[in-house]
Amino acid sequence: MSVHAALTVDPVEPAAVLGCVGGSGDGAVILFLGTVRDHADGRPVLGIRYDAYEAMASDVLREIAGEAADRWGVDDLTVIHRTGELSVGEVSVAIAVSSPHRAEAYDASRFVIEEIKKRLPVWKKERYADGQDSWVQGTTPEPVPRS
Repeated sequence: MSVHAALTVDPVEPAAVLGCVGGSGDGAVILFLGTVRDHADGRPVLGIRYDAYEAMASDVLREIAGEAADRWGVDDLTVIHRTGELSVGEVSVAIAVSSPHRAEAYDASRFVIEEIKKRLPVWKKERYADGQDSWVQGTTPEPVPRS
């Protein structure tokens, strides 16, 4: 089993992320891409800025990926989250999962994106077409116990 999780300021290359997973015993290889959309709450959006507390975010992202891989017994899982300024259409998060069966791959991928939304210390600021910007309301993550 191989689990990889990272933050990056560089554009996310879906083919490279997908290339990190999959083996001869896998009947399912899936790729989820979260992209910047051109609207939010009825307002036209030009782009988004993601800021992170990188030391903590890297640990939490690895933890989430590991939990998903363990819980669903998937063979390989890679998750990359981008930070910095992104334009409409750019990839903000990519999750690739391979598993012998599709249900586990889908469930693991869904778990990763939902937990990112709940727990990852990354903040999103939307830039609107009218020149205004706004931090997007998120959830407050639970403290992560340190060993």
